[in-house]
Amino acid sequence: MVPTPDLQNDRYRVIVVPLAAPLSPEGSALIGRIGAGFSPQDLLLSLTDTSLTCHLHALSPNLLRDRIQMISAASPRPGSLAGAVAVLGGLADAVDRQTSYTIHDGKRVYAGFTAERKVIGRSEKVQRRGGCYYAGDHQFSREENRLSGVPVDSIVCGDSEEVLSRLPDNCVDLVLTSPPYNFGLSYHEGDDGRHWDAYFSKLFSILDQCVRVLKFGGRCLVNIQPLFSDNIPTHHLISQHLLLRRMIWKGEILWEKNNYNCKYTAWGSWKSPSAPYLKYTWEFIEVFSKGDLKKTGPKEGIDITADEFKAWVVARWSIGPERQMKRYNHPAMFPEELVERALKLFSYQGDLVLDPFNGVGTTTLVARRLQRRFIGVDLSPEYCATARERLSNRGT
Repeated sequence: MVPTPDLQNDRYRVIVVPLAAPLSPEGSALIGRIGAGFSPQDLLLSLTDTSLTCHLHALSPNLLRDRIQMISAASPRPGSLAGAVAVLGGLADAVDRQTSYTIHDGKRVYAGFTAERKVIGRSEKVQRRGGCYYAGDHQFSREENRLSGVPVDSIVCGDSEEVLSRLPDNCVDLVLTSPPYNFGLSYHEGDDGRHWDAYFSKLFSILDQCVRVLKFGGRCLVNIQPLFSDNIPTHHLISQHLLLRRMIWKGEILWEKNNYNCKYTAWGSWKSPSAPYLKYTWEFIEVFSKGDLKKTGPKEGIDITADEFKAWVVARWSIGPERQMKRYNHPAMFPEELVERALKLFSYQGDLVLDPFNGVGTTTLVARRLQRRFIGVDLSPEYCATARERLSNRGT
């Protein structure tokens, strides 16, 4: 006899079909024969005077209906089975209405398929596959250095490449930044309209400095959008560059801004396949680690809650755009909530946070509030003054 599985676990999806009246003995026997034709690991039927209950795990399409028709047709008294056949037909209809399932070995699996599957010997299998193979020959040192060259908890006005060159190797715990993507818009004085080759050359030089000053295990988070107007996949180019620098790709977060204001006819074609323009309501946050995916720190420096952790490791963050950009005269601020999530998920209290494109200082403001040390660098004296004022006012 096959042992009855534990019905208290999440292995089954339960379907209940009510009975208009108790079934005849022949009808009850028919349901018993139908149920006996399936493995109890896949399907279990239980009958009372008021309902038929099905514990459903996996079923081949149409098999239930075929079995009902075959067994009922073989009965010498088919009229006595009318009630049972109607109830079983109702069950088959209910099974057909189940839209959430996966396919395995020709069966529809209705329960348990979303549970995380444990991989035996995961570490050994990753090692055999050559996980992070592109970073295996890195030359990163584990030796950490104390910050020097610029004051801690400071806003530095200057060229990031030059400012970061003053810092020693391996002194920063986390880089969080959003490089400017305002080319051609002229929303601030400067040389942002330079040729793309020069732009990426400069950006990559700054990112190289960020990699150098990061500690072993430190993280680099870059918030960026593709440059749609020129069909440049900026997020891919940045990721490719960091991979070539032997950084480990930790993941990608979609910052869902829920911004549906882009006009359908602003670019491309209308109702034509000639040149449709793809609309994005999100931006990307590329996440990289230096040398190791794991970053150890003091237990007392962990300030993320269990609920926050469970919500934020789902890498689609629905956060509205910053609404105070006019107040600070900056057109591309990211919101404080985004910075808070990034810092609490990827750093400890007391860690040193660097933003080489600090703008009006959202990163440094939130870092101070969350008891992180910080360095913010920006080329604009106006933005640096605003960032310092926000820190001094302890406001937002």
